Amino acid sequence: MHTDIAERFRCLARAAPRRIVFPEGADPRILEAAATCARERICEPIVLGPPDELRSLAAQAGFSLDGIELRNPAEQLALDRYAQAYAERRHVDARVAHHILRRNLLFGAMIVSTGGADGMVAGATCPSARVIEAGGLAIGLAPGVSVPSSIFVMVLPDSWPEEDRVLIYADASVNIDPTAQQLADIAVTSARTAQRTLGIEPRVAMLSCSTKGSAVHPRIDRVVQATRLAQQKAPDILIDGELQADSALVPRVAQYKCPQSKLAGRANVLIFPDLDAANIAYKLTQYHGRARAYGPLLQGFAKPISDLSRGATADDIVTIAAFIGVLAQHQPQAHASA
Repeated sequence: MHTDIAERFRCLARAAPRRIVFPEGADPRILEAAATCARERICEPIVLGPPDELRSLAAQAGFSLDGIELRNPAEQLALDRYAQAYAERRHVDARVAHHILRRNLLFGAMIVSTGGADGMVAGATCPSARVIEAGGLAIGLAPGVSVPSSIFVMVLPDSWPEEDRVLIYADASVNIDPTAQQLADIAVTSARTAQRTLGIEPRVAMLSCSTKGSAVHPRIDRVVQATRLAQQKAPDILIDGELQADSALVPRVAQYKCPQSKLAGRANVLIFPDLDAANIAYKLTQYHGRARAYGPLLQGFAKPISDLSRGATADDIVTIAAFIGVLAQHQPQAHASA
């Protein structure tokens, strides 16, 4: 598999560019990333903010906003329209909706919700919780998904065999202590994301401190239940558990500890039992395993949105926009008039 993940996302996005909203237009990194996306036809950017201010910021930074649609959330006609749609969606008073929609995040999410854009990239200046909140309020979750979640794409060093270098870790940034049903949803959603964006055949391991009953504890029971639920929900995906990490990843160990497992120690999508385990694992893999980490990449919403690290560079933002564009290719395309 192509292990230059950033370039893979960009190439796939260019094949069918989608309309992506960037709510934080006042941030120079966002403007630079949007300019790159437009120039390289990675997506069709919609940047929010007062157009004159955005053009001035771009000019000061030395780049053009050609090919970028600029929208002002304070513009009355647009605000009225999206506020009415939000009021109907959330069953709130129109005046309340007007007040709420003055926030760029929710305004951007409503553009996506009403079909004017295919996805949204935010979080350069806003906390992750606010991005997730905006997605939940304006867009909602995909059918059959009980909770939003995230993945990290981990690319191991070149010393690893090419076919074993890419691993998906979930959920390392959103859900602290997921239920069995939520773990099952995270597993299935992560597998689908891996299929759509990376072109890999997912082999999903539900991780635990136990392998096939080697230990007994209510937390282990939760992973066992989650495995069963995930298998029922997606019988077309190879999902197994409960497994320790070595049983999931090392064929020699799997042959000894769980010889009946169809994963046979070749998992490539790892579902951790809680946020502690996932966050610790991805940071250890990144810094001591010298892996490249791409994420967190949000998933599970009815239309794709994603968060950004507060320290993201313009180049990082382009990669996330490409990822969102690729996810959006699997949904009906938005229209500029929407």
